[in-house]
Amino acid sequence: MTTTILQIDSSARPGRSGAQPHGSHTRRLTARFIERYRQLDSATEVIYRDVGAEPPSPVSGAWVHAAFTPPAAREPWMKEALAQSDALIDELLAADIIVAGVPMYNFGPPAQFKAWLDNIVRVGRTFGFDRSRTGEPYWPLLAGAGKQLVILSSRGDFGYGPGQRLEGINHVEGSVRSVFRYLGVTEASGAAIEYDEFGDERLLRSIDDAESATDRLAEAISVARTTAGRRAA
Repeated sequence: MTTTILQIDSSARPGRSGAQPHGSHTRRLTARFIERYRQLDSATEVIYRDVGAEPPSPVSGAWVHAAFTPPAAREPWMKEALAQSDALIDELLAADIIVAGVPMYNFGPPAQFKAWLDNIVRVGRTFGFDRSRTGEPYWPLLAGAGKQLVILSSRGDFGYGPGQRLEGINHVEGSVRSVFRYLGVTEASGAAIEYDEFGDERLLRSIDDAESATDRLAEAISVARTTAGRRAA
């Protein structure tokens, strides 16, 4: 069973910390996850999308008009308006694991990552909608597909984790998980580097801890997928 990973980097910083001056911590973690997973499963396929370097176009009025027009009734300009969204959704649908590098920018995800989210949340493709449906008119279209989400983040301050001093203003992991749950991806995990703005030994310890956690995530997910594949065989 070949695993396909969609690796998304959204940091505005090019390069990786530890390799380039002022490089990105999240790029460092996403690359590490891929490296460790491939060590465990060399047949893994990776789809790479760098929305930090090449942000998707924001959703526009034309995009909304086209998305809510039935496919058979779409005019050529509508298809063009949705072409980028279609490409991004195709990548998402092809993936078993979504590894998202999402640094904290002003307590939330970068705008370029939010633009990616807005492009993949599409009626008829990743969620369903029917006003006449009994009960909830919305339903997820990715439910039951076995997809898993890994969020690898970084922040300048510290204490943004569950039960910690700044948990209430961390709108990164919670918001991203909410979007994916809406689409039907309910298995989510992650790791984060903190203390970036301090630049002292606490940052170094945080990097070590996050890298170890990233390795463990890759190992656990690989083992789980291998076990599931054997049961299905």
